[in-house]
Amino acid sequence: MLLDARTPAGLDAALAQAAACLRAGGLIGLPTETVYGLGGDAENPAAVAAIFAAKGRPADHPLIVHVADGEAGVSALARFSSSLPPFALVLARAFWPGPLTLILPRREGVARAAAGGQNSIGLRCPAHPVALALLRMLAQGPQPLWGIAAPSANRFGRVSPTSAAHVRSELGDSLLVLDGGDCQRGIESTIVDCTRGQPVLLRPGPISRTQLRTACGQRVLLPAEAKALALQQAAPRASGTLDSHYAPRARVVLMDTNTLEAALHSSALPPRVALYVRSAHVQALALALPNPVLARMPRSAPAAARGLFATLRRLDDADMDAIWVEAVPDGIAWDGVRDRLQRAAV
Repeated sequence: MLLDARTPAGLDAALAQAAACLRAGGLIGLPTETVYGLGGDAENPAAVAAIFAAKGRPADHPLIVHVADGEAGVSALARFSSSLPPFALVLARAFWPGPLTLILPRREGVARAAAGGQNSIGLRCPAHPVALALLRMLAQGPQPLWGIAAPSANRFGRVSPTSAAHVRSELGDSLLVLDGGDCQRGIESTIVDCTRGQPVLLRPGPISRTQLRTACGQRVLLPAEAKALALQQAAPRASGTLDSHYAPRARVVLMDTNTLEAALHSSALPPRVALYVRSAHVQALALALPNPVLARMPRSAPAAARGLFATLRRLDDADMDAIWVEAVPDGIAWDGVRDRLQRAAV
């Protein structure tokens, strides 16, 4: 069931219904600035189990816990994490509310199921006004609900939803979904591991490695660099870091511009292939094909990220055998989009 939370007139009633559902151990579809989440009470093992079951997600694959901002957010940090490294606090102050997830040491006895059984936990404060209003509401009263565990609201490994309609198509009409409009960022949050004494970038996203380094004043390692330095403990598992992820039903093939151009000239072109391309000359070649199914990738990285999953869904819905995608440019700004495309193409 969709609840319209896009206008002030419908917001209060929608939030009250969503909060009641969560407090009763139910699940909701939750808008954030990145993608829509499938949310449940992070400290309710039954609700967390229902999230894993609805997604078909392995129970040892951790969920990100969403917390409020302000004083409620400070209380939630103390509730879920046993310690907060100074650089993690700096990053939280710089980018929360926003698309940054911090992996922190988990406080013993709290949210074990949501953490996938690990001794660490991923926390984030979302920037979407509907999500924030709900989290603030839940944190009030004599029995506060401190966090919503909310992975993307789709079947495990599939394309993440960036609209309420996507959630309904994935998980059915019975799920209560807060409709907060289309997501503004379009790809999942940047994830930084803060458990090893130095920040380690586990998943690129809307906040770049350069922005992280500038904010915290120290080098942000990639996983391979952290491994080479033999930091004091193994990397925790984190959401969205499996080799294969974000995949449509159609096979995604990622090609550089020259390879794609040669493939379009080939006589071995699949009968039902969709194209998602950037270069003008590749677009012209695609348009010359019989019955072309074509999407044009925006020239800027933020715009490409915002429309990436919706475009993959639209092309997939055209009943294609394959989706050929032109590789994105080099550079840190494109890291998040590049990461999602590479995982979709595995």
